[in-house]
Amino acid sequence: MVARVAGVFDEKLTEAIANSKVLVVGAGGIGCEILKNLVLTGFPNIEIIDLDTIDVSNLNRQFLFHKEHVGKSKAQVAKDSALSFNPNVNIIAHHDSVISNDYGVSYFKQFNIVMNALDNRVARNHVNRMCLAADVPLVETGTAGYAGQVELIKKGLTQCYECLPKAPQKSFPGCTIRNTPSEPIHCIVWAKHLFNQLFGEEDPDQDVSPDTADPEAAGDAGSSALSAKESETGNVERKSTRTWAAETNYEPEKLFTKLFGDDIHYLLSMENLWKKRRPPTPLVWDNLPGKDDSPAKHSGLPDQRVWSVHECAQVFAASCKALEADLKGRPSGDHLVWDKDEKSSMDFVTACANIRAHIFNIPLKSRFEIKSMAGNIIPAIATANAIVAGLAVLRAQNILKGELEACTSVYLRPKVNHRGQLFVPERTLTAPNPKCYVCAPKPEVALACNLKHLTLKELNSALKEGLNMQAPDAAVEGKGLVVLSSEPGETDHNNDKTLEEIGLNDGCALLVDDFLQNYEVRVRLQQEDEEKSWRLVTELDTPMPAPKEDKPANGANGSNDPKPGPSRPKDDSDSDMEIIEEDEGVETVKPPKRRRVEMSDEIVELC
Repeated sequence: MVARVAGVFDEKLTEAIANSKVLVVGAGGIGCEILKNLVLTGFPNIEIIDLDTIDVSNLNRQFLFHKEHVGKSKAQVAKDSALSFNPNVNIIAHHDSVISNDYGVSYFKQFNIVMNALDNRVARNHVNRMCLAADVPLVETGTAGYAGQVELIKKGLTQCYECLPKAPQKSFPGCTIRNTPSEPIHCIVWAKHLFNQLFGEEDPDQDVSPDTADPEAAGDAGSSALSAKESETGNVERKSTRTWAAETNYEPEKLFTKLFGDDIHYLLSMENLWKKRRPPTPLVWDNLPGKDDSPAKHSGLPDQRVWSVHECAQVFAASCKALEADLKGRPSGDHLVWDKDEKSSMDFVTACANIRAHIFNIPLKSRFEIKSMAGNIIPAIATANAIVAGLAVLRAQNILKGELEACTSVYLRPKVNHRGQLFVPERTLTAPNPKCYVCAPKPEVALACNLKHLTLKELNSALKEGLNMQAPDAAVEGKGLVVLSSEPGETDHNNDKTLEEIGLNDGCALLVDDFLQNYEVRVRLQQEDEEKSWRLVTELDTPMPAPKEDKPANGANGSNDPKPGPSRPKDDSDSDMEIIEEDEGVETVKPPKRRRVEMSDEIVELC
């Protein structure tokens, strides 16, 4: 192609391209454009990884896909479509997760360049660490609406993806989600938590039942809870939502009656909540609004029509049975992972969110709108994807020529600045953060917690959620005592013991490694009596946000990424957002200290 046309590239670059091998991670909006550019430029050996399948909603911007491709592998179809531009290219497509054990450090070492076109932190963190371990240049890309960014990550030369703490995630108090929703997003978050309680990875912090600890519900609130039958130990015995649902064979009518009838009656008993609010209205399965109405006429796409409450109930019933069948078809102990592009999962969240919204007098939304909110999707602009992908391939050419110093970050702005710039490049490469807990020569971080209360199981969660590890192992420094093992069952007997009970004390250092990421970090335990959960401290008095806090917090887009479970996370789906520079109305070019502003697909933090 272009590389073969005499005079377009100099001889050195032409030879470098001919001998190169490139990995593209993600085959969404940007990934399609990058693959097309690489093929037309003449890159001869390309591999592309994406776990996702093609959805109708992808077709407006992911031009390698067409209507007949819906439901097929993005990676495979992207390969087939790209070969029509240049059949002489060798493309290997992987319909898989890049976090899989099959793609370790040795796999990454075979490439001259890795190009990221992902949309979530879990996968980005993993690829970042793999490229650092393999010492392979990584070109990060991302767009959000009309804004975008291209950035080089090279070990020892530039900052890595995790050098700067991420902005705290937008969050809502748990009592708002469970008791007093007032916006559609509150109902959507509740519905996603309900999905996890019934079919996904159960998390006590994602309980969907009424919250009797709500500080507003003082007095006689929840009196029925106090009169519940006690066990011999004096404790009220409660079944998990999953256990109860399984005992009812996931019968839609019984689930509906409990979630949208009984629980709402229970909320009404918390009279203090409704002194200044309009109280919710319980629903009855056999008498739902819209039951006798014909579907409203709608001239747009089916997903843009707002369903009636009765239609939501029918979709709820169908999706419950479909998800139950999927769950039963999996190995014992496995679970489903919510995915906005999986029909039954998205139907379930849409139906539940709208039914709950009706109960609380909140406007209902279309499936299209709920999908955008539930997946935190910023509207993707095809031209922005194309521009960023073009810049990424230009950076790849600089890398092959050995001109790394020229690979400064470039920001695509939504509008020109006062200098008339639409593209704003950094003046120099941004050096690594010497205190980075990932790419520093000796990574170290402090974990502030109450050693008397934090259990080993919670420590494992802290390492996964806070340090973005996949399979952490931890041993006491200087003693070699293994306190946490990624091998199933090896340390599970200590899961419920506190760190103090297993002999860990203030100032104790753990050597933690993740063999899947070839990543090691020294974790110092820091006793704090007032700490109710945990938090990471990367340098003196500069705490990183922890994913669980006991007080309400409001922020923007944070650190609670989808938790990897036994099935697998949906890590490689789309590539239309991430690491963008916010405009904020300031028309000046700032020094090379840029903050990444990101979108993740989980937006709630319980109090």
